[in-house]
Amino acid sequence: MRDLTSFASMKLKAALFIFIGLFSGALVVFGSEYSAWQRALFLVMCVWAFCRVYYFAFYVIEKYVDPSFKFSGLGMAVKYLLTQKRSMSSSNDPTKSE
Repeated sequence: MRDLTSFASMKLKAALFIFIGLFSGALVVFGSEYSAWQRALFLVMCVWAFCRVYYFAFYVIEKYVDPSFKFSGLGMAVKYLLTQKRSMSSSNDPTKSE
């Protein structure tokens, strides 16, 4: 069974949500050949995906990946994701520190 709460899989989930948000947003803006209800569906998908990324940036990272790290904004969350190398299991061990 795969560990769906590992740090690598969490980053992959966030990247997929960002891709969905960007792709559906591009379809809303540049997809003039789509009908109004299709563009509305793309807009809903875009908003949903970016809401999930926002949730990931603050709740998931703080509660599951690294409970000791507190974020002050999206920039800090992005910086953390780009620079952090630890796995989820080592970040939850209170005997280890950075």
